[in-house]
Amino acid sequence: MSDDGYLPGQLLIAMPTMGDSRFQRTVIYMCAHSAQGAMGLVINKVLDNITFPDLLEQLGIEESTLEQRIQVHFGGPVEQTRGFVLHSSDYIQDSSLVIDETIALTASLDVLKAIASGQGPRHSILALGYAGWGPGQLDAEIQANGWLHAPADLRLIFERDLERKWQAAVASVGVDLSLLSGEFGHA
Repeated sequence: MSDDGYLPGQLLIAMPTMGDSRFQRTVIYMCAHSAQGAMGLVINKVLDNITFPDLLEQLGIEESTLEQRIQVHFGGPVEQTRGFVLHSSDYIQDSSLVIDETIALTASLDVLKAIASGQGPRHSILALGYAGWGPGQLDAEIQANGWLHAPADLRLIFERDLERKWQAAVASVGVDLSLLSGEFGHA
């Protein structure tokens, strides 16, 4: 957490009691958070209806033979046709938002071309859409126990085992999931 109480560069972890089904068991990397609002990308849910080669074809980008399978993530419910690449800071463009010394965010076609040609960042998450909050909205959700927050860990951010990310993120803040209940008022 920054000195001013904002969470850029942190992980936002949905509590088991999260009522919004779009965010159940999600881990969100916070790209921006200020008095004007907040923006982040869900890093542990993929889209089943589109593949990276499909996306490249739609955008007219030539695909090379990539050795690793790139998944297209559900970044959040806002502007779901807009693409973002959250990536390691070994790849920076003029259009990149440098979040901290290890992570940046780029939303241009150039980063997709670089990834397709094998010249992109060492670590990346491709996402369509983002999670966004208006002024004070995220702070109110955190105070209402909708979210935990934790320092970001590169291994966790770029972990390929998406099923494990939420549990690992919860464990990183020392919370025992067996002690959390989805029901209140029952002994």
